[in-house]
Amino acid sequence: MTEYFLCFVLFIIGLYAVLRKRNIIKIIIGLGIMEYAVNLFFILIGYHRYGRAPILAKEQVISNMVDPLPQALVLTAIVIGLAVTALLVAIAIRLYEKYATFDITKIRELKG
Repeated sequence: MTEYFLCFVLFIIGLYAVLRKRNIIKIIIGLGIMEYAVNLFFILIGYHRYGRAPILAKEQVISNMVDPLPQALVLTAIVIGLAVTALLVAIAIRLYEKYATFDITKIRELKG
C-alpha cells in the first residue's frame, strides 16, 4: 500500500511542475516524472511477492506467477515517452532560438 501512495506522491510532484512552473525545461521534466510514476504504478499492479517469471514448460503449473502484460505495456510506454520527450526538447530548442528565453510568460508577451 505504501508503494502506491509513493507513486501518487511522485505523480503529484510532476503535476505541480507542469502546472506551476513557467520554465519550459522544468515543465518537460515534470512530464517525465509523471510518466515514470504511471509506469511504476503499472509495474506494481503486475507484481506478486515471491512471484516467478511467466515462462512455462510443458505440463508445468506455477501458482504464483508475475503478470507479464503490465511489463509489456510499460516497455511500450517507455519508448513512446522517449519519443515525446525528444519532440518536446526539440520544440523547446526552437522556441529558445526564436525568443531567447525558456519563460512561457515572456514568450506569450512577444507573440512574434
